[in-house]
Amino acid sequence: MRHNKKFNHLGRTASHRKAMLANMACSLIKHKRITTTVAKAKALKKYVEPLITKSKQDTTNSRRVVFSYLQNKYAVTELFKEISVKVADRPGGYTRIIKTGHRLGDDASMCFIELVDYDENMAKTVAKKATRTRRSKKSSNAESAVAEQVEVTEAPAAEEAAPKAE
Repeated sequence: MRHNKKFNHLGRTASHRKAMLANMACSLIKHKRITTTVAKAKALKKYVEPLITKSKQDTTNSRRVVFSYLQNKYAVTELFKEISVKVADRPGGYTRIIKTGHRLGDDASMCFIELVDYDENMAKTVAKKATRTRRSKKSSNAESAVAEQVEVTEAPAAEEAAPKAE
């Protein structure tokens, strides 16, 4: 029985999983957004969020602890200089997972995982989606009829304006 065993092993040995998560965390820190499977993204979220929290305190010990996880000095430098400054006032939830559908070859659930504070465009598109309302076919047909009437009434006015300009 697997009672109280919530850790996802991702079908890998412990050393392979550790190396994979470290590489994915370095890529996320470097590129601010990566594409992966949903299971790996959830595992990466649990792996990288404590490191970002640790980076808020720029001490020698916290740098050494984060480096022991990432093993990449460029990623550690980026994390402590840029990312920690941007997320300083955020109490948690530094990453966002956005599902993108299924992969063509094996039908695996795919997603983006990204740093929340680094994607202003995504925040704008989410706000736009929230303001849209669902409409029935009847209302869309009525809107298209109104749009056609507007085009018909504007067309002669445009033709009249053209001879006067000459």
